[in-house]
Amino acid sequence: MASLQERDGRWQCQFLYRGKRRTFALGRVTEAEAKAKADQVDYLLMRVGQGLIALPPGVDVVAFVKHDGSVPKADHAPPERDEPTLADLRDRYLETHGNGTLEANTLRGVRRHFKHLTSALGERFPIRKLTLLELQGYVDRRSKAKGRRGQPLNPATIKKEIVTLRTAWNWGVRMKIVSGRYPYEGLRYPKTDEKPPFQNRDEILRQLPGLSAAKADELWESLYLTLPEIERLLAYVESHAAHLWIHPLVAAAAHTGARKGELLKMRVGDVDLVAGTISIQERKRAHGRRTTRRVPLSTALAAILRGWLAVHPGGTQLFAHAEEVRGSKKRSPTTGHLWKDRPGPMGERLAGVRGRERPGILPLTEFEVHHHVKRTLKGSEWEVVRGLHCLRHSFISAMASKGVDQRIIDEVVGHQSEEQRRRYRHLYPATIREAVRGVFG
Repeated sequence: MASLQERDGRWQCQFLYRGKRRTFALGRVTEAEAKAKADQVDYLLMRVGQGLIALPPGVDVVAFVKHDGSVPKADHAPPERDEPTLADLRDRYLETHGNGTLEANTLRGVRRHFKHLTSALGERFPIRKLTLLELQGYVDRRSKAKGRRGQPLNPATIKKEIVTLRTAWNWGVRMKIVSGRYPYEGLRYPKTDEKPPFQNRDEILRQLPGLSAAKADELWESLYLTLPEIERLLAYVESHAAHLWIHPLVAAAAHTGARKGELLKMRVGDVDLVAGTISIQERKRAHGRRTTRRVPLSTALAAILRGWLAVHPGGTQLFAHAEEVRGSKKRSPTTGHLWKDRPGPMGERLAGVRGRERPGILPLTEFEVHHHVKRTLKGSEWEVVRGLHCLRHSFISAMASKGVDQRIIDEVVGHQSEEQRRRYRHLYPATIREAVRGVFG
């Protein structure tokens, strides 16, 4: 959007084009004339962005907008050879991949990573001049930053940021934005501790004495629930949940090992109670195409989902709020309530309240799910459960503890990294014991 500056009665117009700020003088004109020119600049840039008009060959963009898109031949300049910047690579990469190519979670992560990269290197950093030295300097600076709970930033987080830039770089090579190999070979990261194996409540409680709050929190993140604990948790959620969808969603997480994003994508049609299966739209198995996996329904989950579908509020999503939810900021029947600086008398407090348009059955958001699950468990013995992902760990742990083949577990829960598999291997005591006895007797 074009902006104006005035000094001693003289006006200047500024605008952004390809990540760079451009300026030209308007001279001594009235404020109304200056605003009209700024509007004209916005209109021309919009038309250029839409591809409806194009810059004539050899015409400078400043001369183009200054002359309302009709540039005298005398003002033709040599073609602009702008050096692509880090911001250019970021913007073009996000523009291409923001149309559903990447999952919403992945896209948020990419934006967050680029935020840190541009903060350290600068938006106008000439991306073609990126070297191993700049990347190592970035890693070294990020290593001194603080992460969760005030602890040093996890090197795995820094590596994800570097990998995001590498992915964008490789795409940029195909788009002729950059060229050559991404200069990251030889990059060194700080050492990090391997994450602890997944452990049950008793194992964690034995390690807590003498630990700092940060270390204790990290340990609780490795919690998995035993089968009896899962049953008790689901019974507690069923009796304490404020909304009908919470219990079936938590049960689906516990009995399928699905991720939160996969749970939110489930549709009513994905549940086949006759065949006893549920189809899960996957997030991480394959790049470039959408895949699904079918998971058998346990007897308990089938009964829970059958009861839920009998009272389902409508719509295609399997888990959904009702259209109207009292007390909700976006689903309550009225809006305009004063949340802060409320006036005293009730009449004044309700003066701005009005009926809300019926929003229809809106899909649940990840924030809503996290908020309501956390609120349901608050103050109970289950408060140590850090989210639905704990139930994924619990599902895999239960399968592993029963000696289920790793290939079957991978097929049921979807993609797992080798690092994740190592964290579960201690749950194969019988298999490991038989292997050792087979060698040594």
